[in-house]
This record gives sequence, C-alpha cells and structure tokens, in this order.
Amino acid sequence: MTDLTVIENKISSVHKYLKILERYKQFSQKEIVDDLDRKGALERYLYLTMQATIDLSETVIAYKNLRKPSTMSESFHILHAEEIITSGLSEEMIKMTGCRNVIAHDYEKLNYEILYDVLQNRLVFIEAFVERIENLS
Repeated sequence: MTDLTVIENKISSVHKYLKILERYKQFSQKEIVDDLDRKGALERYLYLTMQATIDLSETVIAYKNLRKPSTMSESFHILHAEEIITSGLSEEMIKMTGCRNVIAHDYEKLNYEILYDVLQNRLVFIEAFVERIENLS
C-alpha cells in the first residue's frame, strides 16, 4: 500500500522539474532549437516533468485503492471519474501524456513549436494538477 510519504515525494519531484524548466522560459524558441544543450535539456526536463506527473497520478490511484489503469493516460480518466480532477484538467493531462510519449518514442520528429508552447503555456496544467493532489489531504 502506498502511503502519503510516497505521494509527497512524487509531488516534490514534479516541483523540482518545474523549477528547472522555469530557467528555459527566458529563451526564445530559436535560442533553444539552435543550442544542442538547451534543446536536449528542454526535451529531457519536459519528459521528466511529465513522467513524474504520471507517476504521481498512479501513486494517488494506488493510495486510494482505485482500479488500476491499463495505460498511462487512463490514470487521468480514473482520477476524473473519482472526482479528484475536473474533466478539463483530465483532458489536458492526457495531452501531456501524449507529448511525453512523443518525446520518448518519436524524438527524431519532435515539433519544437509544440514543445515550446508546452514550456511557455501548458505547464500551468501540471501545476494545477499537483495543487489539486496537494489539497486532497
């Protein structure tokens, strides 16, 4: 059985990665794409942030003894069905899971317009998700 400490550790990981990503918001898309180190770091930290968020969702599901998801994105459907997150937040987190999958598996074909948009405009959904989980207890 998962305890609250595991959830707190997952939340801490997400916060850590979000803080790192904040440093990349100062750069333009071109400055990131033209610099291999920035480009690689952005990809990696977006991936880690998204994976840590998915891990957090699965940890909450285990803690609450809910049905086990068969896919990563299903965990957000379950949390919505249990009224832990809203439908809109569930859909945004499912999109983030898709983005994580593209980074992990289709890295040769990454669209940096999308990644840059995630960096600049979509991390707020991860922040909202974490805030919702923090307010559960």
